[in-house]
Amino acid sequence: MTDWSIDHIPPMTGKLAVVTGATGGLGFETALALAGAGAEVVLTGRSDAKGSAAIERICERHPDAIISYEHLDLASLDSVATFARRFDAMYASLDLLINNAGVMSLPARQTTADGFEMQLGTNYLGHYALTARLLPVLRRNKAPRVVNLSSLAHRSGIIDFDDLQGATFYKPWKAYEQSKLAMLVFAIELQRRSDAAGWCLMSNAAHPGYALTDLIPNGPGSGGLMGLGGRLLRPLSHSAAAGALPTLFAATSPDAKPAGYYGPNGFYELKGPPAPAKIMPRAQDATVAARLWEVSAALTGTSFDQVAIAA
Repeated sequence: MTDWSIDHIPPMTGKLAVVTGATGGLGFETALALAGAGAEVVLTGRSDAKGSAAIERICERHPDAIISYEHLDLASLDSVATFARRFDAMYASLDLLINNAGVMSLPARQTTADGFEMQLGTNYLGHYALTARLLPVLRRNKAPRVVNLSSLAHRSGIIDFDDLQGATFYKPWKAYEQSKLAMLVFAIELQRRSDAAGWCLMSNAAHPGYALTDLIPNGPGSGGLMGLGGRLLRPLSHSAAAGALPTLFAATSPDAKPAGYYGPNGFYELKGPPAPAKIMPRAQDATVAARLWEVSAALTGTSFDQVAIAA
């Protein structure tokens, strides 16, 4: 795995990938690399204009790319369901789902179309529902993978079941940490359930370290302690393309492990080539994972078990 790069991505010709939040930042770099390796890639996002621009940019780099864009707003369960139905009608199977889209540390509490706290709803609950609804098309493939984007922020996160939506006490960074911990918990629990149910699915997770993307200035902003911390750490950052490498390793490498977690190998996992990342014990707590799974099913009205039976 030493100095793993996009040159190590195996040939992806004949593979189909869906990347959420792929019109910019980490998602765009992930889609660009997959397309360059020969995969057919479906970019998703909330802005159709940005989707068209992303396709143009990828095709400039890879004129033979097989790539398309589909509208998907993870902050709307109706949008998730509509996308999944449309995708199922268009494609026979799916090789790779990369749950990348996210929002970060919104200064004031906002809610999704379904009334969820925006960070939890977009970063986690939308992806939980999307993965469940795409399970049938994933299972039509012999060796599908699901990759969840977590964060170094998961290390400080807790799943606050007593105030999951931050309705009683909202703190921007606390909500972000919780959403990214939830994504890692989800990745590990999805693998447990796949193994138990025979879904033949590989589920793992990745984080980008400190990658310079629009997510950071559009999240905590440039003011306050978080902004100061970001400026001080900037010399330890790397590009969005470098930040996408752990995701690409998790998604494509034959050395990636079920329930594995990958990030940069440098100081505090801030930058560097991909390597196994530190997982906090709370992310591996099966009791917390089972409760989060049940709560998520109830909140989203989406049951993996019902979908699996219908598949």
